[in-house]
Amino acid sequence: MKVDFNSDISSFRWGETSNRNWYLLSGTYIFAVLLACVVFQSGAQEKNYTMREEMPENVLIGDLWKDLNLSLPDKSLTSPMKFKLVYKTGEVPLIRIEEDTGEIFTSGARIDRETLCAGILMDGHCFYEVEVAVLPDEIFRLVKIRFLIEDINDNAPLFPTTVINISVPENAAINARYALPAAVDPDVGINGVQNYHLIKGQNIFGLDIIETPEGDKMPQLIVQKELDREEKDTYVMKVKVEDGGFPQRSSTAILQVSVADTNDNHPVFQEEEIEVSIPENAPVGTSVTQLHATDADIGENAKIHFYFSNLVSNIAKRLFHLNTTTGLITIKEPLDREESPNHKLLVLASDGGSKPARAMVLVNVTDINDNVPSIDIRYIINPINGTVVLSENAPLNTKVALITVTDKDADHNGRVTFFTDHEVPFRLRPVFSNQFLLETAAYLDYESTKEYAIKLLATDAGKPPLNQSSTLFIKVKDENDNAPVFTQSFISLSVPENNFPGSQLTKISATDADTGRNAEINYLLDTDAPPEFKVDRRTGILTAVKKLDREKQEKYYFTALATDNGVPPLISNVTVFVTVLDQNDNSPIFTHNEYNFYVPENLPRHGTVGLITVTDLDYGENSAVTLSILDVNDDFTIDPQTGVIRPNISFDREKQESYTFYVKAEDGGRVSRSSTARVTINVVDVNDNKPVFVVPPSNYSYELVLPSTNPGTVVFKVVAVDNDTGMNAELRYSIVGGNTKDLFIIDQTTGNITLKEKCVVSDLGLHRLIVKAKDLGQPDSLFNVVIVNLFVNESVTNATLIYELVRKSIETPVTQNIETADASSPTNDYVKIMVAIVAGTITVILVIFIAAVLRCRHSPHLKASQKNKQNSEWATPNPENRQMMMMKKKKKKKKHAPKNLLLNFVTIEETKTDDAENDGNSVTLDLPIELEEQTMGRYNWGTTPTTFKPDSPDLARHYKSASPQPAFQIQPETPLNSKHHIIQELPLDNTFVASDSISKCSSSSSDPYSVSECSYPVTTFKTPVSVHTRQTDSRTS
Repeated sequence: MKVDFNSDISSFRWGETSNRNWYLLSGTYIFAVLLACVVFQSGAQEKNYTMREEMPENVLIGDLWKDLNLSLPDKSLTSPMKFKLVYKTGEVPLIRIEEDTGEIFTSGARIDRETLCAGILMDGHCFYEVEVAVLPDEIFRLVKIRFLIEDINDNAPLFPTTVINISVPENAAINARYALPAAVDPDVGINGVQNYHLIKGQNIFGLDIIETPEGDKMPQLIVQKELDREEKDTYVMKVKVEDGGFPQRSSTAILQVSVADTNDNHPVFQEEEIEVSIPENAPVGTSVTQLHATDADIGENAKIHFYFSNLVSNIAKRLFHLNTTTGLITIKEPLDREESPNHKLLVLASDGGSKPARAMVLVNVTDINDNVPSIDIRYIINPINGTVVLSENAPLNTKVALITVTDKDADHNGRVTFFTDHEVPFRLRPVFSNQFLLETAAYLDYESTKEYAIKLLATDAGKPPLNQSSTLFIKVKDENDNAPVFTQSFISLSVPENNFPGSQLTKISATDADTGRNAEINYLLDTDAPPEFKVDRRTGILTAVKKLDREKQEKYYFTALATDNGVPPLISNVTVFVTVLDQNDNSPIFTHNEYNFYVPENLPRHGTVGLITVTDLDYGENSAVTLSILDVNDDFTIDPQTGVIRPNISFDREKQESYTFYVKAEDGGRVSRSSTARVTINVVDVNDNKPVFVVPPSNYSYELVLPSTNPGTVVFKVVAVDNDTGMNAELRYSIVGGNTKDLFIIDQTTGNITLKEKCVVSDLGLHRLIVKAKDLGQPDSLFNVVIVNLFVNESVTNATLIYELVRKSIETPVTQNIETADASSPTNDYVKIMVAIVAGTITVILVIFIAAVLRCRHSPHLKASQKNKQNSEWATPNPENRQMMMMKKKKKKKKHAPKNLLLNFVTIEETKTDDAENDGNSVTLDLPIELEEQTMGRYNWGTTPTTFKPDSPDLARHYKSASPQPAFQIQPETPLNSKHHIIQELPLDNTFVASDSISKCSSSSSDPYSVSECSYPVTTFKTPVSVHTRQTDSRTS
């Protein structure tokens, strides 16, 4: 009986059959249906997998348990489920299977598709089959596993020779084509031959590829230019062939083209495709077919040479002979249909030209009954010296072996009948079309029959029929009927830890009702027993071979076994429970050797700094841990039980950045154990320091900028520092005022002031820039401002003049809006401008009205002073009445009109924008400044009192008035008792004073221009800030 691996049953799973030389079993459709029913009822299954060739060892391919949806039955099994690979004795399987899990892995055998399926055509599939038995017999099923071997690109395409010679007539037309020998690649599909390239074709020849009906790719040489044999008769090039695999493989051959005399006609076969059949027992020399080809030329050009194409397989070339002159094909070696049932012979006929004729001869080898059936026994129960040993109480249907019966012949010659020669308690159960299971059909009895020799017979249906027989030996083994019994159903004991290795714990004992060797008991521990315990095999004394550690494991559960010496031995088990008692052998363990806590410097006293966690692996009082701080440390406390650390001090990062001490943990054991850990508390900075400008050092300093300076050149660098750290000390610079011509820009990170555009004549002179430095502190940032004077000129010829210009620049009101935040939307800007215009208009009207009223009240005094013709000069403030006296001019000494007294107002306006970062309220502060040019030099600015920090920049010089006026210290409305406030404290010299400050403040010091008792609310500067100046009418008397 013969079954092809590509039978109808397997084709139903795969959808296409293989071209491998495995052959179909003849029979009717009804027989196939009945056979399928038998296979289904026998518990046989098929499973298909795919694996690549050359896979390494131990690669997981599949899981039969999951893939077959197996599940354990409700009833208990006589033995655990296992998977057994069934294969022929002496065979090296390509895969292995885990008996317990059913996982399929590659074995150490090499998987070479080209060797495994050498007889398969190039477009065929390569399969490998094995059988797996699922045991025990209660759930037995047989699974045929078919592996599709996928090809990998492990072979390079090769030409038949390294040098290819071809002849081309010199009168060959342009675009004439001439066939080249094709390359052969043992790989298939995309890994086979895919492309050809012509190297160094010299623009005379090209290369094209055509695909034959069989799917082969054939290279053709194309003539691209006219040839002249007298000019050049030989061309040497290279042909490269490539496959499509990854990585791609290729090879080259030398192509030598000879230009020959004209050969006008090419050979032509009378039949281009011939199919013949010949029996496999045809003798050597038998004629297969006669090929006929003609050539219209005469003489040497008409002589035809026949030869096989290099695409013909090596097997076909070995079996068949082609007469190169006559074209007769004969048998060269004996045929074997079982080796190869058909052959494709591609014959070429050439007259010496470059275009040989092609003819395909398909030879079908017919079958004769020349093969006897084969019986392949694959044992499910492993034999001992060729004999299977079965227990006398083996259950019914115990599977002994899988027997495969095959016949290499075809049709009736391959149909096999399989049976046993006499009555035995075993039967053959068909599982697949050509496979049978040998299983027990009745209970065995050792006392009646101790062994069986089962003769298996197979005969085919050929005429005459051929027979084959094989003998299978089975030996029945006597049973051990009674298992040992333990005297205790459960063993429990307690052992203190840190015991001496080898100390005895208890004695385990069991009895056996059998006699002789079947009653001899051996004690052992099951596989679940830990390595800390050991039992004496003969006496049953249980000992602890290692020191026990309760902290690693407190309880042990394991199984002790008692087995007799019967064959097979019977085993009983008992559960052993060991409890390990604690001793104080572990010190407290901190979760970290060193703790680092980070607290803000504004953390209140007795707040929570952090938590120290400590564990003790011991149990009970041995694990009760108490915490304390080593050495005397009044700065911090720790809770002895919870480990919470609290400070007894207030933190100030600027004074001390970190604190370090050690914490001790002590357990409550009878002999206590302790350990220590280092604790470091790092004070985290908060934003409590404003930026301080270092460069420029003074508001009256200046920097020369040459008119020829190129745009983008750094003309000045502003430098500020912040005593905070991190983001609180990271500064951003911006120009918030001045820069009326928008001639300069500043880098917000570096403070570099660069020239924005080329200077023109109108840009010569002094430029004033109000620069703001703002830190990135959270939640509120702090800032400071400074004035930068840039003098655009070719040189500094008169420093006194420049300082005079700087002084006058200070007197000039700021006319440009100061923006310290991101630009708002156009709608918001328009509303701001309108509000500012209305507010400015109302303010001007009020100032004019107040000035008029004051002028009316003081007019008598002014007239009296004119009559007395007193010397016109600025009057000092009167300490008693706290009023500033008006200055008069001497009419006799000065003929020109008196100088105007300029009363300037600087408006600092803060507008709340829609931006979430600008959360301040809108505040407007109008501050008048009286400026007089001539009296500036008389004022002693060095006597001005200040309460600002000594290391702060001097901003006061930029706000000097032209007239000698007192300086005022602005105090906040409420005490600043928190160092985390966001109020901007202005230095005394940087304070704007109100227009009526002269009349409301007095000085008790000797300096008539100093007023120490006058205080004003401090205005909070927040972004965005706009500074507007407006000038009131100044009148002279």
